[in-house]
Amino acid sequence: MLKLWYRARLSVRDLIADRRGLAAIEFAMIVPIMLVMFFGTVELSSGVAVDRKVTLVARTLSDLTSQSSSVADADLNNFFTIKNAMLTPYPPGPVQATITELYVDPITLKARVQWSKGSAARSKDSIVGIPTALAIANSYLIMGEVSYLYLPTVGYVMSKSGINLTSTAYTRPRQNPCVIYPTPPAGTSLPPCAPV
Repeated sequence: MLKLWYRARLSVRDLIADRRGLAAIEFAMIVPIMLVMFFGTVELSSGVAVDRKVTLVARTLSDLTSQSSSVADADLNNFFTIKNAMLTPYPPGPVQATITELYVDPITLKARVQWSKGSAARSKDSIVGIPTALAIANSYLIMGEVSYLYLPTVGYVMSKSGINLTSTAYTRPRQNPCVIYPTPPAGTSLPPCAPV
């Protein structure tokens, strides 16, 4: 019995001193956490990059429109084509963009739609909420709205159904008090800006 006890004590001491499998056990415990952190960082940084691009697209749509005194369907279609190039290398499929001209009523300071074109065009004369700093009586605003459904590559860290990223940008017309849409026929002058 004494030999058995002595041998058991030596086996326990050898087992405690043996470190050969320790690295494998630690690796097996840490690797899942490290993979989640890695993919989470990749997805988060990719999502932030897409969100920045969505903001840039909204600003660009609004800015390009505000630089014109009048726009035609061809101009607006070209602006919408640019958005696809701006979203590279991300797929342009799940993006919706709209350009709208707003008139700020001098009495109520509410913005009303003059014209709207795009994926989610607003109805004429509908009221749109704008920041109070932009609510200047009897003025016009060009509003660019962009919505993008970001689908993560690895759906275990973020929602598999995607995250809807949106951005809205406002600019004031630069050439005239308003941007006329549609462009009048050749040989006729631009009509004066008149609220709906």
